[in-house]
This record gives sequence, structure tokens and C-alpha cells, in this order.
Amino acid sequence: MAPINVAAPAPRRSRQARVVWGSRVVTVGGDAPVRVQSMTNTDTVDAIGTAIQVKELAQAGSEFVRITVNTPEAAAAVPYIREQLDRMGENVPLVGDFHYNGHRLLTDFPECAQALSKYRINPGNVGKGDKRDRQFGQMIEAAVRWNKAVRIGVNWGSLDQDLLASLMDDNSRRPQPWDARQVMYEALITSAVESARRAEAMGLDGNQIILSCKVSGVQDLISVYRELARRCDYALHLGLTEAGMGTKGTVASAAALSILLQEGIGDTIRVSLTPQPGEARTQEVVVASEILQSLGLRIFVPSVTACPGCGRTTSTTFQDLAKQIDDFLRAQMPVWRVRYPGVEKLKVAVMGCIVNGPGESKHADIGISLPGTGEAPAAPVFIDGEKALTLRGDNIAVEFHQIVENYIEKRFGA
Repeated sequence: MAPINVAAPAPRRSRQARVVWGSRVVTVGGDAPVRVQSMTNTDTVDAIGTAIQVKELAQAGSEFVRITVNTPEAAAAVPYIREQLDRMGENVPLVGDFHYNGHRLLTDFPECAQALSKYRINPGNVGKGDKRDRQFGQMIEAAVRWNKAVRIGVNWGSLDQDLLASLMDDNSRRPQPWDARQVMYEALITSAVESARRAEAMGLDGNQIILSCKVSGVQDLISVYRELARRCDYALHLGLTEAGMGTKGTVASAAALSILLQEGIGDTIRVSLTPQPGEARTQEVVVASEILQSLGLRIFVPSVTACPGCGRTTSTTFQDLAKQIDDFLRAQMPVWRVRYPGVEKLKVAVMGCIVNGPGESKHADIGISLPGTGEAPAAPVFIDGEKALTLRGDNIAVEFHQIVENYIEKRFGA
């Protein structure tokens, strides 16, 4: 009998782009890790507010951050946003999101063009007729002049209508016409690939081109990206457009992105969550990071294993403790990445009863098994697979928290 194969994501075969600010270089594609990115929802004209949110997203794990550049006032603010970030010691690259008037803004505001590290161009709304090629060309010329990476981002909500009409006409002449959705897929892919090749013909390094074809349906995204990856070797940006809010957006993004990433498709991802009232913008970065970590593609933060709770658990103590530990580890990571190299590989278990508690705790680097219904009021702590001590009383949470900190210092500290 042959051994069961160990599942692993397929290798990627894309080219590699470089998104740069100063000494910071974020590679995308090729043998680079799958990158996490995000986007601000502040008014870009508010340079201070935007810089603060960019820093928050970067500290949460976003490796480059996109900002809206839609007006002359927004374009004028970009250099000041970059300046504020540099003053705060944050060198995360900025991506400019351009629509409709990007050709004018990049031309009229050269300091904006230089302060950005990457331009996002939507070929569906750079102009119509003769203007389209001219205005697209102006944006590519800016990228060549300032040596910037470009994402050519096609979106099904703003497709090139002339291209779509032409493909629909072609389809009507087929002996067996395609389904309308299949024509839409073709329009998305054709727009992206032909725009990229046109950009290369204008002098842009093909390695500096990243493509995306965003839709909001899970199965649609899978269909489009499988074919897009088959037709080209440009680095690919993955993400559902308008994924939604809360559980819906999280689940839809995880379902679509995980399938494609497992197949070796996708070099950078964004989870486009609509924030719930009061929810931090950084939640989309957390979800994106968790998708990559769950697939074994990246390790960002220590993992905390916790049971869901059932009739055997006596209280919510283990839930509270698991959340405290998880929140604490995430909050410390911006500092710990430097202070404690390798700490992101730490595994912590917080369990609620004796059934799986000791076993899960032994599998973790450090774990605790809290007492369940009818169990002795004691919480054994396991370190590196061995029972190290037993905690009792009202201060179990505080004591375990300190044990975790001491373990990190001992194992990962200088």
C-alpha cells in the first residue's frame, strides 16, 4: 500500500515584479512569498489621517498599501502622505489607485508619480476611442519614466464596453454561441492580457506588470483566473471585488482564494471586506494573512489552538484566555519580529476540558488544559510536549499569560 500523499500548494510559475520604496523592496511573483496588500478608506486629501491608517495596515501585516488618487487635491497630498510615513519610520510602499483621470494626475503631479511605488490602472475606464490608447499610454510612460511597477486591474463592473460589444458580436456569429457569462470571462482576460502586451510594446518591463481580473462571484473568479494563468506568466493579484461584510466576505474570499492558491495561482492577495460598524480596517489584513497561514504558504503570527466549547466546558474562561493570548501575540508582532526572530512559528493551545486538552497541549509548544464540568479545579500546563506545572486558583489566566511571555523570551530572545 502506497503512503498517502501530503497535500501542498502547487508551485507558481509567474514572473517577478519589484515594488520599491527607498531600501524597501517587496518582490511579487516568481519565488517570492504570496504577498498581502490592503487599501485605505480615508480621504486621501487628509494626509495625516491617511498616513496613520497606512501605518496601521502595514503594522497589521500589509506589505504594500493602496490609496485612492482621484482628484488633483488627492494627487497633491500623496507626497505629504509619503513624507509623514517616512517620518514615522514606516517604509511600506504606496500604490496609487487611478481611474478616469490618472493620465492627467500622473503628468501634472510628478511628485505624486515619484512618491508612489506602483500604479493601478483599470483599462476599462482610461478613456474611449482614440483617447483610450493615448491616455493609457501616458500612464505607462509615467511608469517607465519613474521606474514603477504597474497593476493592470480589470473589473467586471467597469469592463471595456467596446471590447465587450465586439466579443458579443463575434459570439453571435458562432454556430454554437457561448453563454453570456463565458463571453464576459473572455472580455476580462482579453482586456488584461492585451493591455499588458501593449504596455510592454510601449517600453514597460514585463516583469513589472501585475494583472488582475476581479469579479464578485467565487466560481466566476476561479474560472477566470485558471484561464488567465494558463494564457500568461505575469504576476497575478487575487481578490474578490466587493467581497462583502463580516462572515460573508470572509468566507467567500477564503473559499475562492484558497482554491486558486492551492493550484499555484496568485502572487499577491487582497481581501476586500466591507468593515462592520466600529471594526478596524486592519481586519482585511488579518483575514488575508490567516488564509495564507492556513494553507501553509506563509507564517505571520503564532497560532493559537482553542476548542469551540461544549457541554463539558464549565465556563467561558478558556474562550476569554484564548482571545487574550491571541490578541496579545498579534499586538506584539511588529516589535517581536525584530526582537524575537522566529517567534511567528510559536504554537499555543488553550483547551477547555480533559478530553482533548492534554493531547492538544502536548502538540503545541506551550499549552494549558483548563478544567471542565466535574473535573478537578486544576489546569496543567505543557511546555515542549511535557507537563511542566499545574495552575490553580483565581489567577490562572494572568499566570499563564506570564508563562507564555517567559517562554518566548527564553526560546526566541537573544
